[in-house]
Order: sequence, then C-alpha cells, then structure tokens
Amino acid sequence: MASARTPLRRPAAAPALRSLRRELRRLADRRRAAVLRRFFKTGPGEYAAGDRFLGIPVPRLRRLTQRYTGLSRAALRALLASALHEERCAALLILTRQYEAGAPRTRSALFAFCLRHARRINNWDLVDLAAPQIIGRHLVDRSRAPLRRLARSPCLWERRIAIVATLAFIRRGDIAETLRLAPRLLDDPEELIHKALGWMLREVGKRDRAALEAFLRKHAERLPRVTLRYAIERFPRRDRRRWLRPSA
Repeated sequence: MASARTPLRRPAAAPALRSLRRELRRLADRRRAAVLRRFFKTGPGEYAAGDRFLGIPVPRLRRLTQRYTGLSRAALRALLASALHEERCAALLILTRQYEAGAPRTRSALFAFCLRHARRINNWDLVDLAAPQIIGRHLVDRSRAPLRRLARSPCLWERRIAIVATLAFIRRGDIAETLRLAPRLLDDPEELIHKALGWMLREVGKRDRAALEAFLRKHAERLPRVTLRYAIERFPRRDRRRWLRPSA
C-alpha cells in the first residue's frame, strides 16, 4: 500500500495506445498545424480556444486508425481527454468503426460512452463525425429524449450534437425530429449552431421542400440569416433571392 506521502502514479498506457500516439507524432506537420489552428478558431475567446493540433489530414487519420479498431474503452477515454485534436479525432474514428461492427449490446455501451464524454467531442468537425454515426444512428428506433436534453445544454458542442445527430433520421426519410428541435435553437447565441441548423434544414428540404418552406414561413422573423442562407442553398436562384428579401 502506498504511504500517505507517496503520490499515486497513473497507470501506464496500454501498448496499443502508446503505439498509436507514437505514430500520430510521426505524422505531425507543424505548418499544417498552424493553418488548422487558424481555421478552427483556437485563439483566445474563440469557439475552440486552446485546441492543439498536430497537423494530420483526416484521410491519414482514417488509414492509421484502421489498425487500432480493437483499442480498449480506457484507451479511447484517454484519447478523448487529450488536448490534441487529432487524438480526440482518432478516438471518434475508432468508436464509429466499433459501433458499425458491434453487436446490439456493444452499440448500446458505445452510445452511452459517447454521451458521457460528449463535452470532449468539442469541435465542429468532431461533432459532425460522431453525432450522426453513433448518437443519431443509435436513436433511429428509440426515444429521442437524449437529443432534447442535449439541445437544452449550456455546452455549445452538446447542442450541436443534438441537431447534427438528426441527420441519421433525415437520411432515412424521417424529418420530424429535426423540425421539432429546430425552433429551440433559433435563438441560440452561437453561429456554429445557426450553421448546423441551416445545414440540417437544407437536408430536410432535399427530401421535402414543402415541409422546409412551411418551417421557414412559420419562423421567418426568428431565423438567423446564416441559417436561412444554408437552408435555401439548393433552391433555384430566383427562389433564393425571394427568400432573402427582407419582406420574404
């Protein structure tokens, strides 16, 4: 037993986790990392303030993580806790593969794991990777109550997860949950939510333009401009102009 004066050591990382981290660092590109820091708004006061990058393109991450699909839940938790964006991204790429290949019980466990660590899915590209593929997909035939809780969260990333997860429903022809959640987010203070909402509404319009236009008419006075622009992006030019006029 350790004495009161002896600090407890963290358990050593598993060999597979150490190997993955070494490979990630070998792929690091400082110039690309600098570009990514600007692109993902990591400066003081910006939405991803303090996020750190190695500078690895996502296609390379996908190829690398294919060799680590058996990584343990503890290792994935360690990656999600990382300050490095690519380590969190690697964790989510592995989680999506594990979910895809998993039995029903495994999928339920992975879904719960993602919900518990939702605040570590903390940049828009990470949300857009995991929200439809794990959280939304898991809820296709289940209660959508978890999304409604996330939509009320004070955390930007949890709110974005809520709306982007509905892409899994839209792809199956179910637009109802997107249209149910959307009004709750129209007054959100964050542009990243406005953009995500506009994206989901555009996807709704691909399946049912009449339903999209009915939503736009009903909420015209509250619609953020960026949301409207995204939502009508696939409309013919004349229709886009009509909607963008102040009197639309």
